[in-house]
Amino acid sequence: MTTVPRNLIVITMAGALMAGCAGVSAQKAARTTGVVGYGPNPNLPKPNPTVIPTVNIADAKGWQEGATPTPAKGLKVNAFAAGLDHPRWLHVLPNGDVLVAETNAPAKHDEGFSLKKAFMKLAMKRAGAAATSANRITLLRDTDGDGIADLRRTFAEGLNAPFGMTLSEGKLYVANTDALVAFPYSRGQTRLGTPEKIIDLPAGNLNHHWTKDVIASPDGRKLYVTVGSNSNVGENGMAAEKYRAAVLEVDKASRRTRVFASGLRNPNGLSWNPESGELWVAVNERDELGDDLVPDYMTSVRDGAFYGWPYSYFGQNVDARIKPPRPDLVAKAVKPDYALGSHTASLGLTFSEGASLGRAYANGAFVGQHGSWNRSVHSGYKVIFVPFANGKPNGRPRDVLAGFVGRDGKAMGRPVGVAIDRRGALLVADDVGNVIWRVSRR
Repeated sequence: MTTVPRNLIVITMAGALMAGCAGVSAQKAARTTGVVGYGPNPNLPKPNPTVIPTVNIADAKGWQEGATPTPAKGLKVNAFAAGLDHPRWLHVLPNGDVLVAETNAPAKHDEGFSLKKAFMKLAMKRAGAAATSANRITLLRDTDGDGIADLRRTFAEGLNAPFGMTLSEGKLYVANTDALVAFPYSRGQTRLGTPEKIIDLPAGNLNHHWTKDVIASPDGRKLYVTVGSNSNVGENGMAAEKYRAAVLEVDKASRRTRVFASGLRNPNGLSWNPESGELWVAVNERDELGDDLVPDYMTSVRDGAFYGWPYSYFGQNVDARIKPPRPDLVAKAVKPDYALGSHTASLGLTFSEGASLGRAYANGAFVGQHGSWNRSVHSGYKVIFVPFANGKPNGRPRDVLAGFVGRDGKAMGRPVGVAIDRRGALLVADDVGNVIWRVSRR
């Protein structure tokens, strides 16, 4: 067998990438983004499988001094904190302190070489996601109530790609990429001590979706942890997916762990629905089936439920790429509650309980859409609000914070985690702009 030099492969890929991107402008002229692939019953076109994914990333350039994203009418935005190092996730403590996970992918998290991986790595580099992880949690405090953090402290460091955080019964739980750990915490504390490992989490050198989120049950007895898949659609073998593409349940007393819900390709953004009491999650769906497949979604997660991945999508729509097929599992696949648009990379999710942004945002969920890298027309790159009624989504999404991509097609920022601060404003982590934005009522 003839071996092709890797540098020749990279050169060939770069040429193919530039050629593919050159055709994007023509496609933009023929299409509009619209509200495609949103809602409880999105239109799902026929699959259009591709061997090499479309690459159309909004190159990262950051914000010019004084520039901000664009808030919805009746709202205003300011930088709560700037100059951070790839801030991705947020947690607001009871005293109002804001915790920020400054984090990125571990140095080794998806080993092996393939054309597809090389395309993805190139795309992530252009998107500003190739920096070394700071591996810390920073505490921000607004001591004078002006909506700007004036105290900043390193809260915890030496972590391993930390992401989700939750406070429960005097302990702050942090989901590193490889383990769930806990720190003793007292109100007002500005520096954490030594962590205790609670459980290991699936990781290793093949750790394709590295982010893990965590939330505590309201009664404090359980912890729920998200773990993304180790592949796009199971191409690394289903043995590599053990305890992955799932929400895990951890009993705090015994530390016994079980799969609570499965078939969720890359779940993040755990949040409790204040009306129904259900656990909800945002999920990034699969790639390489076309611009408008498959929509990301948010959904309630039921104990023991299977949500399709990798055998089917948005319920029982079969993905014919998966061999051997599993019609027995497809027949059980639960349809998600609400589609969030294809390739929007919807990561952040928080309900509006405690928000003071006006009646239009009184009942619903805010979603941080990190933005597409593999769609001919950009999607996401904004924060949206989905209205709810009687515990379920009820209506079309509304833009809350947009303008992250400029007219030149480059990204000043990319929103990720979202949270409600103690005064009812919406906080948004922007990992390209290295800013925490604060959205409040005019």
